[in-house]
Amino acid sequence: MKNIQFHDYFIYKVLKKTKANNMHNILIDEFMSTKGVAEIVNAFIRENIDIWFVGGCIRDVLVGLETQDIDFAIFCKPEETIKVLQKNNIKFEDYGKKYGAIVAKINNKKFEITSLREDFNQRGRDTDVKFTDDWQKDALRRDFTINAMYLSVDGTFYDYFNGKQDLSENKLKFIGDINESIKQDFLRIFRYYRFLGIFEKPQIIEGYEVVLHQYCYHSFQKLSNDLIRKEILKMFDNFFPINSFCDYANKKEKNNWIKITKQHFEDTKYDLGLNKCLNKIDLLFNK
Repeated sequence: MKNIQFHDYFIYKVLKKTKANNMHNILIDEFMSTKGVAEIVNAFIRENIDIWFVGGCIRDVLVGLETQDIDFAIFCKPEETIKVLQKNNIKFEDYGKKYGAIVAKINNKKFEITSLREDFNQRGRDTDVKFTDDWQKDALRRDFTINAMYLSVDGTFYDYFNGKQDLSENKLKFIGDINESIKQDFLRIFRYYRFLGIFEKPQIIEGYEVVLHQYCYHSFQKLSNDLIRKEILKMFDNFFPINSFCDYANKKEKNNWIKITKQHFEDTKYDLGLNKCLNKIDLLFNK
């Protein structure tokens, strides 16, 4: 465990409570050791505003991955988030303000701070939002159970959809109905295959593949080729990238989503996707 020096009484007082739960204490130490995190957390605790770690940072540490990005969920509206950052001379970007997302910038590192919200009238990658005071409603809008875990700065762990258990069982589950979830955001198809790569032996849920392949065709009407390519490239960064690309009936063969995507890239003459992305999959299978 890293030795962390906390120079703020509020943080010290809060983190003392984590002694009762060693695992959560380790998680807190992991996050708080990242430069800039304590500065952000301190700023909001001084204003009595709840700010919790959320999503991928928790997931990654639990599976043994190095934490790349630390995101926060926060119990205040984006206007208030901005005021607190300004008060503490923390730089920020507010291009995602209408979605409640403010990006704090410290030492060239970015931290997304998103107000609790509900999504409605979703249109592919866009949505209308309503800010809420209900953490579970915020969790409900997320894609997978393993991305809907929260950790408060006092070490309390909130897991509304059993994401931690799914991680331990190598399962990747959509929150709610898979059909509705995908129609809310078609990028979730490619995110699903990306996150399969964090498991050595993923347990594929019956019926998922049929639905995912069906909607893969529809996704091209909503997603840009560049966005799809960038999501595919992220798949190579996992411990077990082959699991993002293989056919689970025959792991020596490519998954059908790759064939569908390749045909789309060919039809749209997207050479960058063909020659700087999908060709990397060929190299992986030819090892």
